[in-house]
Amino acid sequence: MPAPMTSEQLADRTSRAFDAAVAAGRDLGLTVTEATVLHDVFSVVVHLAPSPVVVRVPTVLPGYLEPRDQAARQQAELDVVAWLAERGDPVIPPSPLVSREPVQRNGFSMTFWQFAEQDRAEPDYVDNCRLVADLHAVLRDYPGELPFLSAAEPRMVDEGLAALAANPDLIDPADLDRARNEWAVLAPIIRSRNAFEATFPGIDLQPIHGDAPAANIVATPTGPLYSDFELVSLGPVEWDLAFFGPEGEAAYNSGARLHGMRELDERLLRFVNAVGAVRTVACLALVPQLPMLAEALKPAMDQWRTMPPISDDLGG
Repeated sequence: MPAPMTSEQLADRTSRAFDAAVAAGRDLGLTVTEATVLHDVFSVVVHLAPSPVVVRVPTVLPGYLEPRDQAARQQAELDVVAWLAERGDPVIPPSPLVSREPVQRNGFSMTFWQFAEQDRAEPDYVDNCRLVADLHAVLRDYPGELPFLSAAEPRMVDEGLAALAANPDLIDPADLDRARNEWAVLAPIIRSRNAFEATFPGIDLQPIHGDAPAANIVATPTGPLYSDFELVSLGPVEWDLAFFGPEGEAAYNSGARLHGMRELDERLLRFVNAVGAVRTVACLALVPQLPMLAEALKPAMDQWRTMPPISDDLGG
């Protein structure tokens, strides 16, 4: 595993992503004279001012994700969000000023979105969980095909755990042993719709956001907007509520009842929380690409250590 990137290397990556976004925007006919970076963690997000366009340029990616697969994932996101926008649902839509497709430039694959003014107030994640029920009610009608629980990224977990085994400086051996043991139980269910349905009979599957939607609701002067559907998938609604806790779950259930939808299944919540925890462990393998993860993941790792082994639950 390579050494963690230096501050100079991180700044260079951001600069290259920024330059690629600006050049791609100009090639598409946009006026770009005051571009600024809005966000820089897993993606560099660039406002192509004065054009009302924001470009998301993923920069921290799992090793397995080939350019073709990344573009397919980005296209699925654009298609789902465009469908929601055409219905009038509250989303940050793809930019109408460019074609609705990923753009490749200088080794990056990027997507173009409509700029939205944001309210910087502290998010209310509990109320946002209620809004996730509204989103699920709408997504049930999405007519396109989506892969089963691709949001779980099982290949990322496989590769991450293998990389950590070769780099013990990033993880305590006991934590890695537990993660590998739990993944041996979880992975077959994640990889197979038939196995999932056998383990959780009667649980309906539908299009889901895939990436903690309650944390990806943007407050704007005109109201909240759903955003960042990068991991949109077919799956159980519980996936979108992982790690939001009892208050968030209760808020979601109140919203679900208003739509005539079922409430969250507690056993399935424990399952998706366990998958999310092992994914968190695997993400430690991305520390060389994004050193701040070492500190950022500590609270989630501490929480995971307090959780009972998932095999106890799935066995009974």
